[in-house]
Amino acid sequence: MDKKRETNGESGQNLPEKFPVVGIGASAGGLDALKKMFSNLPSVTGMAFVLVQHLDPTHESVLVDLMGKYAQIKVVQVEDEMILKPDQLYIIPPNKDMGIINGKLQLMDPVGVHGLRLPINYFFKNLAEDQAENSICIILSGFGTDGTLGLKAIKAEGGMVIAQDPHTAYSEGMPQSAIKTGVVDFVLPPEEIPAKLIDYVNSSKITLKKIVTPEEENINAMNKIFMLIRNRKGHDFSLYKESTVNRRLARRINIHQMEKLSEYLLYLRENPHEIDILFQELLINVTNFFRDKNAFDSLKIALKKLVKEKSDYDNIRVWVPGCSTGEEVYSIAIIIHELMEELGKVLEVQIFGTDIEPDAIKIARSGTYQNHISADITPERLKKYFIQKDNLHVIKNEIREMVVFAPHDVLKDPPFTKIDLLSCRNLLIYLKSEAQQKVLSNFNYSLNNDGILFLGPSENVGEFIDAFAVVDKKWKIFLCVKSTNFVRKYVAEHPMPNRLPVSYDIDFKFEEDNVLAVSNISRLAENELLKTYAPPSAIINDLGEILYIHGRLGNYLEPSPGRAKLNILDMAREGLEFDLNSTIQSAVSMKEKAVVEGVRVKNNGGFKLINLTVKPIMGPESAEKLLIVSFEDLELDNSEKNDKLKLDSISNGDKNIKKLENELKLTKERLDITIEEMKTSNEELKSANEELQSMNEESQSTNEELETSKEELQSINEELTTVNTELQMKIDDLSTINDDMENLFNSTEIATIFLDKDLNIRRFTPESSKIVKMIDSDIGRPLSDIVSNLKYDQMVADIKEVITRVVFKEKEVQTVNGNWYFMRIMPYKTSQDFIDGAVLTFIDITYRKKIQENLQEALIYAESIINTVSEPLLVLDDEMRVISANKSFYKTFKLAPGEAEGKELFKLGKGEWEIPKLREILEKILPEKEELSDFEIEIPQIHPNKLILNARQVYRGEKGEKMILMAMNYIE
Repeated sequence: MDKKRETNGESGQNLPEKFPVVGIGASAGGLDALKKMFSNLPSVTGMAFVLVQHLDPTHESVLVDLMGKYAQIKVVQVEDEMILKPDQLYIIPPNKDMGIINGKLQLMDPVGVHGLRLPINYFFKNLAEDQAENSICIILSGFGTDGTLGLKAIKAEGGMVIAQDPHTAYSEGMPQSAIKTGVVDFVLPPEEIPAKLIDYVNSSKITLKKIVTPEEENINAMNKIFMLIRNRKGHDFSLYKESTVNRRLARRINIHQMEKLSEYLLYLRENPHEIDILFQELLINVTNFFRDKNAFDSLKIALKKLVKEKSDYDNIRVWVPGCSTGEEVYSIAIIIHELMEELGKVLEVQIFGTDIEPDAIKIARSGTYQNHISADITPERLKKYFIQKDNLHVIKNEIREMVVFAPHDVLKDPPFTKIDLLSCRNLLIYLKSEAQQKVLSNFNYSLNNDGILFLGPSENVGEFIDAFAVVDKKWKIFLCVKSTNFVRKYVAEHPMPNRLPVSYDIDFKFEEDNVLAVSNISRLAENELLKTYAPPSAIINDLGEILYIHGRLGNYLEPSPGRAKLNILDMAREGLEFDLNSTIQSAVSMKEKAVVEGVRVKNNGGFKLINLTVKPIMGPESAEKLLIVSFEDLELDNSEKNDKLKLDSISNGDKNIKKLENELKLTKERLDITIEEMKTSNEELKSANEELQSMNEESQSTNEELETSKEELQSINEELTTVNTELQMKIDDLSTINDDMENLFNSTEIATIFLDKDLNIRRFTPESSKIVKMIDSDIGRPLSDIVSNLKYDQMVADIKEVITRVVFKEKEVQTVNGNWYFMRIMPYKTSQDFIDGAVLTFIDITYRKKIQENLQEALIYAESIINTVSEPLLVLDDEMRVISANKSFYKTFKLAPGEAEGKELFKLGKGEWEIPKLREILEKILPEKEELSDFEIEIPQIHPNKLILNARQVYRGEKGEKMILMAMNYIE
């Protein structure tokens, strides 16, 4: 479902439209999987990715730097209130829990014990609630089961789930746990996940649009799909909301990469196993213990009153339809057990958990759950009500014995009766309106007067507002009100024709707007009763409430003591109640007349025989749930023989009953004796076992502490494994960088010296030893202690000035043997932007100096010299046209000889030389006598390497014509 987007208060702009958000859970070994996955992910996907990994809270993560090398999308570390954008990877910071609301990531300080937190579950649950069907989750390598509960929540909202193939995982714990849930859509190696993601997202909206298009072909195909499911699984999904069914159908069709509903229908017919998968998809078997903790706290308050009003050894009956794998059933059982202990009550508790899915019922009956339930249950309840076995929690017998699980369909099977609490959460929201009304009507029938109805937070009683009183509006807790108001209102809206004379009406006392209802019921009664011979009869609704009486019913019904009631079962005379109740139930469930002959009813100290008939009123919709109950006295034959036989039969029946009662009494006495003997034996066994239990308590307590310590150590080990992997990858990167630097230093012809802030030698290139007489053992010594060949007394002072003022200096210096160098002194900056020394570079310019000294002579032979130089050279005029170029220039830039002469430099080729900064400097050389020195450019279109340009003003021969000589070099 779409959720309303809020406005960003800082920018004043609306938040972006919904787009898929991919939550990624990873732990030990997850970095390798992440590397493979994001190396294969393109830069544009239309999805946002959020990575939640188990991190050491005390260690600063370098995940952002590491993932930035493999991901083509932008990688950032999450900051609080950060708005999600597509094509970005968001990484959780250390020691934080993370949620999401309205597309904004929320960071919180963790409240759980270090080593026991489940941050992946926490984020996935938030993601499901916030993004619904736009949510996708991926479970990668890791220990434990973190993420399993969260992926169920995402699946319940119509999202998609992917797990890493355990065979490719460093640690298969998390992927295996995810796969065991049975709700994972794809199991893939990491490198194949991106392609599947993109295919799924690109086709999902198109698929859904095709399904919801109201074409006759699609409607027919949908009906046939419903029929196939009903034939195989016995459940009709045509009463489910179309939006829910369409989304889940679209997911299955999209997973199989189909385009039409008719194709999927054919696939279902050819592959019955897919019907089972679709059935599971539509069921949404997702639950957990104490789901919505505040809701269960409110329920406990309501139940406390109910338990308090019960007498000792009375019973409490609870029904949980749609119980899935039983977590909610056991949650209610635990609450009732706590209340009985708190109030000192001894009650018989019967809890019925029902569901249409046999596999879910099987899990519920086992009462066995994975360790991740500890996220939903307090440690005190876990210790008290569960037994831990390996990595499982098993419900204790004292709770398990309260519960009965059975298959049941609330849409077609008869409801349970005499229920004190009915909990049906998050089932009605998936049903159409008419199905909701049917289910709520059955719930009202099932519940005792003042029984509790517990619904999901998004559900309500709808039109049945008169049948339920609100207890907690927020958490949807109601009390059942056994009144006829709703029935009267319903009948009043569907009046019956042909008013006939009234035999007898009950004087209902209700408001003026209900008068029409009585009139309509009277008409209905008269029509039905006059169709046949009409003995004393009553019209009742399916709740047993009397709406109309015909004839005298005093021989069969009498008012019950206490508050006046008009329920036919409460008013039935002795001997009639059992047969009356069963006959009404039979008529309601079978929707046909039910008859019981020879019912013995106590009357004025004796018994009389009657025939009992209950008949549903067949007719318009207004009468569908009304019944006629008729009482017909059974007259004996006039002949004396027959009278005697019948009376003997009655007398013999009384004797047989008396005999059976005596036998039953004797059996009960024997049973009591046997029970007492068993209790005595049991007490002896208990006494003998108490010492063992006492000894075992300490061992169990110690074992639990060890288990907790083991879990903490395991989680900490995962975090350390992650940190170690990060550091190892960082070391590998640094080693590679160091190798690159070493090779650069050894291959470059530029002399470079690195100094620390005390002017001690850090590193130098081999070329530097020609200028300053250094050897490898001089590293760490002050530069001033080393003999220099430079005629440069101010070098140390200039270096100190550069470090102090954070500037750079450039200077031409000469060695004692006459060579010239262009020297640059620059500050040495660390990655944290601190000045920690200086860098000296020396570029040999001896050749350039000699050219300057002999310029006039050199110009005469310029052409021949230029053509012999191995570096590319150009001579330009004042309009930047090429006067001449050497062979190296043509060869380096793959031009034909002579092709450049006469053309403007910036128009050579396809204009690749048109670089604004280069033009600006060259145009200043002649008028302002400036020089171009070591100017670096990159023109990948014509040369793969970085080019270094040097240019200055020269003169041609005797004419003194000004020209520009430009030399080029490149760094490989």
